[in-house]
Amino acid sequence: MEVGFLSRPTTSLCAELGYFSALRPTVSDRVCSSTISQIIVRLIQSPPHSCRTLVDSLLRCFTLVFSIFVLGTVISSFPSSNLLTWRTSNWIGITAASNLQNSIRRDKFLEVPQIIWGLNNQKIALARACLTARFLNRTLLMPSLSASLFYKEVDLLEPMAFDKLFNFEKFNDRCNGFVRLGRYSDLVNKSKPYEVLKGSGRKWTKERDLHQLTQCRNESFDYIEVIRISGKNPFLWHDHWPAKDYAKLFECLIVVDEIEMEVAKVISKIKDVGRELSHNSNAPPKNVSLDGWQDHHVPYMAVHMRIEKDWMIHCKNVEQRLNINQICSSKDEIIERVSHITTIQQPIVVYLAVADALLEDDSILSGWKDGFVPFEKKSLAIKDVYDKHPYLIQSAIDYEVCSRADIFVGNSFSTFSSLVALSRTMKSIGMGFTNSCSTEVGYSSYAYNIAEQHGGAKMWMTNMMRLLLNRCRDRIQEDFSLRKV
Repeated sequence: MEVGFLSRPTTSLCAELGYFSALRPTVSDRVCSSTISQIIVRLIQSPPHSCRTLVDSLLRCFTLVFSIFVLGTVISSFPSSNLLTWRTSNWIGITAASNLQNSIRRDKFLEVPQIIWGLNNQKIALARACLTARFLNRTLLMPSLSASLFYKEVDLLEPMAFDKLFNFEKFNDRCNGFVRLGRYSDLVNKSKPYEVLKGSGRKWTKERDLHQLTQCRNESFDYIEVIRISGKNPFLWHDHWPAKDYAKLFECLIVVDEIEMEVAKVISKIKDVGRELSHNSNAPPKNVSLDGWQDHHVPYMAVHMRIEKDWMIHCKNVEQRLNINQICSSKDEIIERVSHITTIQQPIVVYLAVADALLEDDSILSGWKDGFVPFEKKSLAIKDVYDKHPYLIQSAIDYEVCSRADIFVGNSFSTFSSLVALSRTMKSIGMGFTNSCSTEVGYSSYAYNIAEQHGGAKMWMTNMMRLLLNRCRDRIQEDFSLRKV
């Protein structure tokens, strides 16, 4: 039985006060004030013989309200007490607002576990934590990211503060009114957080997960300063949020100035090579860049090559499990499908974004068709820019280089490629392009693991009507099935 509005007593005003006091002090105060006013009116209007009864009722009400106030104060000072645990675990909100407030509360917070795995899995986990905090109308305490891939470098798994990678102030400014990040220094009473344990296993369904979150929106939680969600990494939480909410949040993630300078170095080096190619081929340069700068724009293509040994083992297993064959691509298949992209002036520099440390094939620069001039970190002489940083920052630099390219080609099953494509889709929509069937798309993206009829890579725009973000089969089907030329 859900505890909500119980059978409401009608014969006793004091009993009515006792019922309402089960909510929260501010609610009971409001109700008591109204009830006492009714008693006073009745006292004035009543004949003398009934005054004593009314006065007795009034005194009993005052005594009850005072007792409730004292009891509530004692309970609130022990947020992890057994009594509170019983209330919050069995009481479903009776007046929880169905709509979020216009601004996120700055005095109530949500805390989540350290975020792990690859850069873009961490970004999804961060977004999922932010959207959970939004659902609860709470500020998310700035979470710790992870500097390295935990399954590759277990001994190097060290936390990295959010503001070492992304600009904290710009995030809150861009996402103002949508989500909010807070610092631990914002906490006032420093009391022990109330823990909410995420369930696991097949029995912990999406419905049960949402029910748990809905309970945490109950007004009985309003006095708890910090709710701490423990257990699973946020990336593994059930997803309740639409893709457009993720996209809006990702647009708030701006790398800090130090990383932006590294990104600028890499792109500058790529364009220096491009200028030399253009000069040697006597090809006239474009005069306007994608960002609208009136300058000799030097275009470049970025290809996210997922051909590392561990990736190939993983994607083959997934293809077998899902009974599909549109995930894995060999180096030769990638080169062949990229060569069919003819919507950009050639020759063009092709930057190969690849995890060098995990790559066993050192021939990725060979076999490319005329007009496509491939470079990777070592051949561009920019390896030192990457090597001085941990994995997470290296990946963030590559992400920015890929997202700003004139053409991006990736694997639609890869989280990295998918978030780059999502970012570029949002930019294209901002420029007025809403259909990938157009031959002129602002920030063109292609998926080399999906072949067009002519054998080339499939043009790719993220389906912003998708209900969920991180489902591999849906990423392949939904992004392309609705956009057949």
